[in-house]
Amino acid sequence: MCGTTIDYYDSHAEAFVSSTVGADMGPLLTTFLELVPDGGRVLDWGCGSGRDSLAMLRAGYDVVAVDLSDAMADATETLTGLTVRRESFADLDDEGAFDGIWASASLLHVPSEELPGILARAERALKPGGVLYISFKYGDFEGERNGRWFNDLDEVTLRGVVAGVDGIEVERVWTSADVRPGRSDEMWLNAILRRG
Repeated sequence: MCGTTIDYYDSHAEAFVSSTVGADMGPLLTTFLELVPDGGRVLDWGCGSGRDSLAMLRAGYDVVAVDLSDAMADATETLTGLTVRRESFADLDDEGAFDGIWASASLLHVPSEELPGILARAERALKPGGVLYISFKYGDFEGERNGRWFNDLDEVTLRGVVAGVDGIEVERVWTSADVRPGRSDEMWLNAILRRG
């Protein structure tokens, strides 16, 4: 993830947290957690405000939260009581450690040429049969937008990226509207990937 994106989250933390911490991710989280064993170990990969880490903790899951932005990590620690791992996606070196990885609106900041390598790290970090949820803004734009790097994907692009990663397959792809107030015209691409 490029430095300007981290700088953005560090300098806009209060506004970002206030605009996202109350967003209703319930239906998407339920879709993901139905594929994770009860009480399973889940990585919230790019935890942001900590909203989803808290929901998964309350649902009885063993949550590990990660974010490279100190301000986002601080927000998650305050909200959840967890100690957040402060590392980039490329720093993930766990092996067979997680039943599920939740990467909601986080990997969209990874440049396209780096994405296959990042997904390979996720595959290695999952237990056999483990699932990875990812979401991207829907489209074909890549570059800086509003102070952050974005890599928007559609179904074809996503399947092409995943096809180049050994050991992981697309289980489901679908679109959904943004759940934040006033943003329902923005579409998201969601996917569940599974380690073989």
